[in-house]
Amino acid sequence: MKNNLIQVAAAVPKMKIGDVDYNTEQMKIMIRDLTDCGVIVFPELSVTGYTCADLFLSDLLLQKAASALFELAAETEGTENLVVTGVPIRFENCLYNCAALLSCGTVKALIPKTFIPNYSEFYEYRWFDSGKDLKKRSVEINGVTIPFGTDILAADPVSGAVLGTEICEDLWIPDKPSVHAVLGGANIIANLSASDELIGKQEYRRGLVCQQSGACYCAYIYTSSGTYESSTDLVFSGHSIIAQNGNLLSESIFPECPHVEKTCIDIGIIMHDRQRQNTFENAKESDYRKIPVQIHTLGTPEADISEMAAILKRYDYPVARNPFVPADDDTRDARCKRILQIQANGLATRVRATGINNLVIGISGGLDSTLALIVCAEAKKIIPGIKIIAYTMPSRGNTTRLTYDNAGQLMELLADEIHEVPIEDGVKLHLDQIGHAQTYLGEGDITYENAQARMRTYILMDAANMKNALVVGTGDLSELALGWCTYNGDHMSMYAVNVSVPKTLVRFICATYAGMCENQTLRDVLLSICDTPITPELTPNDAGKIAQKTEEKIGKYDLNDFFMYYTLRHGFEPSRSAAYAMRAYPELQKEDVVTAEKNFFKRFFSQQFKRSCLPDGPKVGSVSLSPRGDWRMPSDASAALWMKDLE
Repeated sequence: MKNNLIQVAAAVPKMKIGDVDYNTEQMKIMIRDLTDCGVIVFPELSVTGYTCADLFLSDLLLQKAASALFELAAETEGTENLVVTGVPIRFENCLYNCAALLSCGTVKALIPKTFIPNYSEFYEYRWFDSGKDLKKRSVEINGVTIPFGTDILAADPVSGAVLGTEICEDLWIPDKPSVHAVLGGANIIANLSASDELIGKQEYRRGLVCQQSGACYCAYIYTSSGTYESSTDLVFSGHSIIAQNGNLLSESIFPECPHVEKTCIDIGIIMHDRQRQNTFENAKESDYRKIPVQIHTLGTPEADISEMAAILKRYDYPVARNPFVPADDDTRDARCKRILQIQANGLATRVRATGINNLVIGISGGLDSTLALIVCAEAKKIIPGIKIIAYTMPSRGNTTRLTYDNAGQLMELLADEIHEVPIEDGVKLHLDQIGHAQTYLGEGDITYENAQARMRTYILMDAANMKNALVVGTGDLSELALGWCTYNGDHMSMYAVNVSVPKTLVRFICATYAGMCENQTLRDVLLSICDTPITPELTPNDAGKIAQKTEEKIGKYDLNDFFMYYTLRHGFEPSRSAAYAMRAYPELQKEDVVTAEKNFFKRFFSQQFKRSCLPDGPKVGSVSLSPRGDWRMPSDASAALWMKDLE
């Protein structure tokens, strides 16, 4: 697989205002220590210090600063690092606040700041001009001709990284240079900043960086000057922020200098999201000059599963075991409540549109039907006229006392009308009519199993006709991905409220609701259901205990959801997902992960026909399998390419 992981650094050095030799030496030391980073970004005017004020009028300072770039560039010889640092540069009759690109032992380019602040505590126009109109220019320093202008991107064809720059104020204005840079091909933005610290500014600054990285689908490395800048009138905090595609990856403020904020970015994820979001367009005509640089990945540019897993482990790359489920308790609770709100409002809208206030739902005592019933109860809070008509349809010998009792209690607590319709006699009659034995024939007897699922749907549909009601579906996203549903059985409904909720999240939503409710009995039964093994109970039980456990047939839901997330959300090839799974589940061997993923893709491809005719249901997250919106796939597509990738 192609290795797109790059470690990047926001580096805040010690510095002395105006002491170019000292500042250069401090940065050289940091560059030597950061050879594992493909991109290193220093603060604005870090060669001289941002707060030099009228010292910027000194020829001595400017000459020394320009020469220092070559010393710093020499540190990149043979390292495949791109260093971005800040320096004042004279060009023709003006002075410019520049970002210098250093790579392969040379000064590759100089990019001047576009927007020069001259308000409140800032008065940069006293010394610096805007480089807004400087394009396709070059400057000669110490006999070396260097590309100069705002039309420059640094590009590494091996890693696929393309870096554009902003300097401090460039981020704070409406028409940000980074917008044009990313349309021109940049997937990383480096911002060299000197932003003084004020009350509330940290939060605003963080919001700017994260929002820009999200809107531009890029990695954004923001490095601000540290506390060694002059405190005559201002205090600088060394605020460092690294974000990718709207997500904050790393942050620090008021660190002890020197300080480095390091994290990994993934160019592959960035580029996949741009391709997926088809409104993200290339510039029709790009005037950017792409300057060749070297930006190394973590490990070799091409890696197999084991090597990629080792890289992720070595650099402590964070990979969540359950990517659909936030690790933070407060965030997870908030997400669960919002999903429930979306589901309930979707159902309420369908009730309004049809004018049918009666809802028929089948309750098994399992997680999915529990969540669907909760959604009905929440929809009733929006439309008080809703009537919830609940059916439990046990099958003697298959349904256990645990699920039966939980289903009964749940219906008593949340439904308006309750019915129990045993299905075993109807199933036996049906099986006899089609020439099948009336009993379970053992492993692989899907006729016996599916007859029960279809009998339950048959009952619910006819009951809905009789009651002038809508049948509320209970199946979840994970079951649809794996095809773990009976075609025209539990697969079908009149509105499927759980259709885009993954199994790993269903349990948490039910548990969150248990924590919200004031009824202790309801809380207890919800928690009991959350602790019950996942089962369709379509085969004989084992002396009253659950015998058929879903995860023993199709694999653990946490792994299946993991593969589904990285396949659908980030477009990972199977080998890459396997490496990430080995990082998230270190207790598993490579062979176990590969086997589990092969099973996932075998089912995912072969079961598309069930997803092609799904009932309506609300989308709640970024991953969905609706054939009308998010996932359109031929039912007869071959999984061969995906299987070979895992081999």
